Amino acid sequence: MSEHKDHRDIGRKLDLFSFHEVAPGAPFWHHKGMVIFKELEKYIRELQDKNNYQEISTPIMVKKSLFEKSGHWEFFKQNMFNFDVENEIYSLKPMNCPESALVYQTKIRSYRDLPLRLAELGRLHRNELSGVLGGLFRVRQFTMDDAHIYCRQDQIKSEFTSILKMTEEFYKKLGLPVSYGLATRPEKAMGDKKLWDEAEIILKEALKDTGLKYQILKGEGAFYGPKIHFDIKDSLGRTWTLATAQLDFQIPERFELEYIDENGKPQRPAIIHRAIFGTFERFIGMLTEHFQGAFPLWLAPVQTVLIPVSEKQKEYAEKIYNQLKENGIRTEIYESGETLPKRIREAELQKIPYILVVGKKEEKNESINVRHKNKETEIKIEELIEKLKKEISEKK
Repeated sequence: MSEHKDHRDIGRKLDLFSFHEVAPGAPFWHHKGMVIFKELEKYIRELQDKNNYQEISTPIMVKKSLFEKSGHWEFFKQNMFNFDVENEIYSLKPMNCPESALVYQTKIRSYRDLPLRLAELGRLHRNELSGVLGGLFRVRQFTMDDAHIYCRQDQIKSEFTSILKMTEEFYKKLGLPVSYGLATRPEKAMGDKKLWDEAEIILKEALKDTGLKYQILKGEGAFYGPKIHFDIKDSLGRTWTLATAQLDFQIPERFELEYIDENGKPQRPAIIHRAIFGTFERFIGMLTEHFQGAFPLWLAPVQTVLIPVSEKQKEYAEKIYNQLKENGIRTEIYESGETLPKRIREAELQKIPYILVVGKKEEKNESINVRHKNKETEIKIEELIEKLKKEISEKK
């Protein structure tokens, strides 16, 4: 096995992201890194649309009274960034759930409105100690593919089942094996133990009904409810807890959330907190090391590179370049200032999936020499475009 490189080294060499002392624990995303970020964002939105989620957006900074009401101030204030604004304390939100609850409260909800699935790709801040910050894996500023599902008691199990299937689909596309854990009540917890016990039983039943094996993670639940961990194993055999699904009866109580049942009586909904890949930062850091920068085609910042053998093929290369761009394929041209082997080597070092060489023969045949995974083949441009589009759409 070749030497394993840290995601920070790969990110620098591939021009994905950088870190600067002026913002400890917050990455600077470069254009190529943002391509990966946006492709993941696009895919999670596609999955959410398919599963009837509604996307919302809430303020980054709010008064501390909101977190006092939710219980986070008591359990989490040491990890929050707090500011005095006109003699009142405001906080940068470390999580989205309290503000999502306010959105839920803006109108009377009927039992027919549930489940209500509110998704938010929200920017969050947590005051991590400087000594534990580490690249994309431990940051102070991050973005989550967050969602909160408001549902009736009789809908909890089916919603968890849907989340489990959605998560399986996502990780299978990346070829990442998933294992499951049920995290139970921690010592420092909020709410009635009876509610906790009921919640844990429901999660066990959802895992059982989907035929998924899991282990009990004793005392590792959130302070407001039990959760299912989705653990991913990378190419080095390391295990990552990225995605989670958490059941919460506490915030509905604290915010007095209600829906009107079929008899016209107010009832408490439950909340399921859900993230498919957790934070963009940690997930991209993990993927960068897992693939060692050789991302799948649909995620690759540059999907193809055109290398004309000489200046004589420049016009032909530009014609193909335009065809690829018109078909939504991310591509670059490596001009003929350097030798052909050197340009091919540079493309390989940049981990570009498809290297397209065009010389005198290819121009005559109206074809391309394609180099992919140490294989070479000559192919017509139309055929290549169809192949690439299929591979991208299938997210292989």
